[in-house]
Amino acid sequence: MGHVSTEAGVPGPGASAEKGLLRSLKRAAAALEEGGIEFALAGGFAAYARGAASSTHDVDFVLRERDVEAALDVLGAAGMRRHECPENWLAKAYDGDRLIDLIYEPSGRPVDGELLGRAERLSVEAVLMPVLPATDLVIMRLLAFTETSCDFGGYLHVCRALREQVDWPHVAGETAHSPYAYAFLTLLEKLGVIEGGEL
Repeated sequence: MGHVSTEAGVPGPGASAEKGLLRSLKRAAAALEEGGIEFALAGGFAAYARGAASSTHDVDFVLRERDVEAALDVLGAAGMRRHECPENWLAKAYDGDRLIDLIYEPSGRPVDGELLGRAERLSVEAVLMPVLPATDLVIMRLLAFTETSCDFGGYLHVCRALREQVDWPHVAGETAHSPYAYAFLTLLEKLGVIEGGEL
């Protein structure tokens, strides 16, 4: 699971990049834990840890805003470099050319102890770390859909893989204000990924 390959069994062009990202993920998670930073793995690699295929170009962690500076210091001490960014909902660091996002306010919803407390310790390439639940991952992704960022196709495979782990009525309730989330959930229903009675 999680290894990109061609039909002939030869590693595809994304395999080395994926392995590099996984190494950076493990290094960063170890540094954050050793530094006493409360965090959880999010994004594509969290979905990967829960059974979805790996499909990501960076590493996403969630943490409280108050812990961002300390997290950047910890990553810096581990040899990573901070990257100044204009966004007011995340911070960025690089491990070589591999991007690590430290997200503290995804889709306008501040990360808090309740969210972090729902994380489960799972094995990611033989390293245990806190990983967000599938329900929270889906909520975050659906709320990130906007008029200019609305690629449903890229997330369908994740929902198919994680559908048994997701509380779909809760997802529908938490995203009810978003027409894009509503459209995506309707698409999942029409495709048979979820049943109509689940919403």
